[in-house]
Amino acid sequence: MVPLETLLPHEQVEEHRVDNLEKMTLRWRAYTKPLLVDGKTGTILDGHHRTKVAERMELLCLPCVLVDYLEDDRVTLAVWPNSGYDSLEKEEVIQAALSGELFPPKTSRHLLSDHLPPISIPLSRLSQPAMGD
Repeated sequence: MVPLETLLPHEQVEEHRVDNLEKMTLRWRAYTKPLLVDGKTGTILDGHHRTKVAERMELLCLPCVLVDYLEDDRVTLAVWPNSGYDSLEKEEVIQAALSGELFPPKTSRHLLSDHLPPISIPLSRLSQPAMGD
């Protein structure tokens, strides 16, 4: 569990996707997939829309898988088709998060070779502080 305020986006979100995901999250009353986050900087690698839903719901923490983004070869970076980018470097993703100069929605695509497990963390738990985990 990671405090919401420590998570840094590196790209913008599409509000209609946030709207749809918020409806699904309320229906499930839980988060069913952890975010993928750089443990050193708090940069969100996968989970921008889930983070925006959490902000709307005023949740305090989110389930995250923390990785050493720059060093971990299991985390691969690609760009989405039609993103306007031919390629990106991991350092550019970190710089965007730290500077607040975000990429457009659906620019970067992060994959973890060890697939993230399905989870079910109730919204009631995410309304509590991250401490104690």
